[in-house]
Amino acid sequence: MSYPYIKAAKEPFDAIVVGSGVTGGWAAKELTEKGLKTLMVERGQAVEHRKDYIGEGVKAWEMPQRGLLEANTIDTEFYIQKKCYAFNAATQQFFGNDREYPYQQEKPFDWIRGNALGGKSLLWHRQSYRLSEMDFSANAKDGHGADWPIRYKDLEGWYSYVEKHVGISGSKENLAVLPDSEFLPAFEFNQVEKSVKARIEKHYKDRKMIMGRCAHLSKPSAEHLAQGRGQCMARNECQKGCSFGAYFSTQSSTLPAAMKTGHLKIATDSVVHSVIYDDKQNRVTGVRVIDSETLEVREYYAKVVFLCASTLGTTQIMLNSKSEAFPTGLANSSGALGHYLMDHIYGVGATAQVEGFHDSYYKGRRPTGIYIPRFRNVAKQEMDYVRGYAFAGSAQRDSWQTLANSGLYGKSLKDKIRAAGDWSFYLGGQGEMLPHYDNHVRLHETKVDKWGVPQLVMSCEHRSNEKKMIADMGESAAEILQAAGLKNVQAHVNPRPPGLAIHEVGTARMGADPETSVLNGFNQSHDIPNLFVTDGSSFASSACQNPSLTFMALTARACDYAAQQLAAGKL
Repeated sequence: MSYPYIKAAKEPFDAIVVGSGVTGGWAAKELTEKGLKTLMVERGQAVEHRKDYIGEGVKAWEMPQRGLLEANTIDTEFYIQKKCYAFNAATQQFFGNDREYPYQQEKPFDWIRGNALGGKSLLWHRQSYRLSEMDFSANAKDGHGADWPIRYKDLEGWYSYVEKHVGISGSKENLAVLPDSEFLPAFEFNQVEKSVKARIEKHYKDRKMIMGRCAHLSKPSAEHLAQGRGQCMARNECQKGCSFGAYFSTQSSTLPAAMKTGHLKIATDSVVHSVIYDDKQNRVTGVRVIDSETLEVREYYAKVVFLCASTLGTTQIMLNSKSEAFPTGLANSSGALGHYLMDHIYGVGATAQVEGFHDSYYKGRRPTGIYIPRFRNVAKQEMDYVRGYAFAGSAQRDSWQTLANSGLYGKSLKDKIRAAGDWSFYLGGQGEMLPHYDNHVRLHETKVDKWGVPQLVMSCEHRSNEKKMIADMGESAAEILQAAGLKNVQAHVNPRPPGLAIHEVGTARMGADPETSVLNGFNQSHDIPNLFVTDGSSFASSACQNPSLTFMALTARACDYAAQQLAAGKL
């Protein structure tokens, strides 16, 4: 199926979707399936499923320069992106170029950006968890941040809706803190993980170790096969692109669905400069874009606009869409736009050695690990900080790479390489960050990028609550591994600056009060009825779960609402 690319467009569309990642793909699917003629606008290059996965299945030693990028290229063009786990020679074409997309760090912030059709849906780690009732009510309960205008029951059915299409592998656990999804079979624990799981759950009544829930087709349903997707082969090379379509991405799932309707057009290499606003009608009428290659300015028009350009990408567009009615940014009568930036606490955990199990190994390269759901401040407020964290991790045997500094050589090195290494176990924490007004982004007064778009200034840091959580997270990770009887337990408390968890949320938050929030409970602008924002910028709090599944559910729900409102003549 050929992709329906366009440049100029004479006729207006029913809907414009800015961005093509997890939320943009879902918005395009839902709106086109409801009969709306839709334009998807993507600032990056075209990437076609299967055809453009140039590194897929290619061994490192078969890549140019054996998979190594030139140091000069990394240091001058990808000096931020290189910090991402998914960045390498086979994937760098999917990432934003830091030299071309500069931003200012008033306080350290690592902004990881996709720059291709499919966005970060090509690069994400695919961990998929629902938020719980506790998460949606946390702001109201402890007074940090604006109350979410929705609760779990409002999103429960939409979670199920998107999960059936996406395909989430996992196990039913009946945990209030982590609601179950519509599951495909879970991936299996290895023998060490089974042993550690039993020891942890015997020692702790409030901690359970489960298999990580991920957007992989462990056993495709008829719906998935109809999408042209196949079973996960456990190659764990997902970020290179997956021709099987075994993990969820825009290319493998939502984009083909939208294309089947015949209602979709795609404009790639189109940098959205701003949203066009008509103050007489109090409606957005389209978007103004700059061709990333020719710098030609184009405008596209539509009845409704969905901003799905990522948390900070969307906020940058809104801040730059100024008018007499909105001098500080589009739909910003509340003054909340750009504020309450959050990202998960990342870089804290523990490692340990596991004795024995030398006759055990694992089959394949499972694309997920173990997960210990949140256990802090659940039944009651027990700590000197609010909210909580979860752990991810895995058990693995040391590989030949660990011998690089062993001091061995000759026959002894060869013999050691041929033997499987010892077992180790890792836990890495992911903690909630509170919404704080001073954690924000804004436009730089003079500095712009190559397209003339003002650069973002990042000002975000961990505050008292996060610092207390970080300390406890390291201690409890080590305590859990010690309780499981593991040896040489070492805590690692090296929290990364915000950004590198790549779960940034909150800068155009939802809320019931138009004076303190940008969006209502349907991700609709309080100020402008035909403007919707469904990416992470809409979050009122971060919870501690990976956010992408909630992005999808919110987007599907907002599209349903927008289509109804449009049909009723209210937009």
